[in-house]
Amino acid sequence: MRHAYTVEQVRAAEAELMARLPEGALMQRAAAGLAAVCAKLLPKVYGSRVLVLAGSGDNGGDALYAGARLARRGASVRALLLAPGREHAGGLAELRRAGGRVTDDQGEFARADLVLDGIVGIGGRGGLRPEARPYAAMERRGTVVAVDLPSGVDADTGEVPGVALRADVTVCFGAYKPGLFVDPGAEYAGVLHLVDLGLRLGPAPVEVLQHADVAALLPAPGAESDKYRRGVVGVAAGSAQYPGAALLAVAGALRGGAGAVRYVGAAADEVVRRHPEVLVTGGGPATAGRVQAWVVGPGSGAGAGEALGEVLDSGVPALVDADGLTELARCGPGVRDAPLLLTPHTGEAARLLAGVLGGVPPTASALAAARLATARRLAVAYGATVLLKGSTTVVATPDGRARVNPTGTPWLATAGSGDVLAGLAGSLLAAGLAPLDAASVAAYLHGLAGRAAAAVGVPVTSLDVASALSGAWRGVLGELHTSGQPNRGAGNCARRE
Repeated sequence: MRHAYTVEQVRAAEAELMARLPEGALMQRAAAGLAAVCAKLLPKVYGSRVLVLAGSGDNGGDALYAGARLARRGASVRALLLAPGREHAGGLAELRRAGGRVTDDQGEFARADLVLDGIVGIGGRGGLRPEARPYAAMERRGTVVAVDLPSGVDADTGEVPGVALRADVTVCFGAYKPGLFVDPGAEYAGVLHLVDLGLRLGPAPVEVLQHADVAALLPAPGAESDKYRRGVVGVAAGSAQYPGAALLAVAGALRGGAGAVRYVGAAADEVVRRHPEVLVTGGGPATAGRVQAWVVGPGSGAGAGEALGEVLDSGVPALVDADGLTELARCGPGVRDAPLLLTPHTGEAARLLAGVLGGVPPTASALAAARLATARRLAVAYGATVLLKGSTTVVATPDGRARVNPTGTPWLATAGSGDVLAGLAGSLLAAGLAPLDAASVAAYLHGLAGRAAAAVGVPVTSLDVASALSGAWRGVLGELHTSGQPNRGAGNCARRE
């Protein structure tokens, strides 16, 4: 699992470590790690052209010290000072002693084999300053390496309020920062490398799951399991106008680890024809029988309000999506003891926030630019775990924890994809996973399935994605078994936070 820490946490850990180290030792550690990554990126260090874009402060100092190390190995290193007179004096002196030179020729940016972006560090706010903006638009032939963070990206949120410099590689010092994983900032970061500085860091506010983490959470039946012990997920979805939403939500639910899927809704005949293993019951959710978790809302149309009310009164975990979210925004948050998982896209998030804030609703584009904050605001406002869908999917809880999903493909932007995701996450809820884990695992598998379905670069349908879920599950478990680790699945009842 990757852990990401706020600027405040990193600054505090750095201060604590610097108090125990000789002066300047921490910066030398960072510069050594940065130079080592750069050396591997170059075909050969000797004779390579390296440009250091150095701003004021420690970020520019890290870049200058790394440039000095590359110069000692034979690279031709030039430094372009973006804050003349306020550059890191020690780093610049070290670069000059190593044979590096200062230049004011912006053309070096295009000619360099490698550019070190040391303009702004993790404390930067508000995008690039005027003197640095031209480099964001210049053509280049070499590799751009961001020093700790691409300049112009907000380290804590991933927001890009102005112009930012796009990196091919970002070398992170001591810890990952949330903004490196969340769009739009993630789009600027490129490949991430972490340099361990020995920081003492507490719990991470943002996590990014990897294969082994997901495999350890996947539910697995035991010797005494039956379909009811494995969990029953209820799906209240679809309508005469949108029967396909029911089919897609059920398709996702069947591949989510629950022992049985129970369907209620207007599309019962279509569901049974397509999925004969589904338990179909008449009436609404209140009369459906034994269910460990509900999925309500996909394609429900005019009947969404009644179904939502019955699901929220059921006393079991519930996932609300699509038309169910529209009804929830209209009614506002209520008090509920059982876990609640909301799965909006940014347009639905705008309506949900308008339902609690009143006044002019925020725009979807504004919420998309601040995904982490949006998911957290919704989680607090509704007392629910929120899976905010989009180019970066973020899962947040009311207590401030968040996970960022690293999988997916733009091909998932297709009709019905969210219905498959809702069914999958609801099934994992019924199988015993806590909302944070169910949402995170579902987003991860859904993203892998989307990649697999679009592997040859052709358009995919949501049924293609649903069909690829079993292969994604097998792939995750296969890597875990290859590594020799045991499967610590949620089992039949356990809930893991």
